[in-house]
Amino acid sequence: QVQLVESGGGLVQPGGSLNLSCAASGKFVSPDVMGWYRQAPGKQREHVAVMSSGGFMSYGASVKGRFTISRDNAKNTVHLQMNKLKPEDTAVYYCNYAGAIDNDINYWGKGTQVTVSS
Repeated sequence: QVQLVESGGGLVQPGGSLNLSCAASGKFVSPDVMGWYRQAPGKQREHVAVMSSGGFMSYGASVKGRFTISRDNAKNTVHLQMNKLKPEDTAVYYCNYAGAIDNDINYWGKGTQVTVSS
């Protein structure tokens, strides 16, 4: 079992920035992937950014160039720096932990709300 706790969401004006953090605890596997997904009202959950324990990164097309993912393997944390936020970035952001090889390993946090509005 892996527990994930997100923090850092909130209300921000268009063009602003937010930094999300996710702290993981429990029994980890190696190699693994940690990252972020989001779900807006009435839409499916979508991939935002993920990063493997080996350093491979992947970004969703809509956030590439504006968001940056980072992780601290020693502290079991993953962060998402979000810049140039747009109203369409409004969603609940979920932290995810998954095995890079073992597909049965897949855990989600409870989510943190990000609202971009003037």
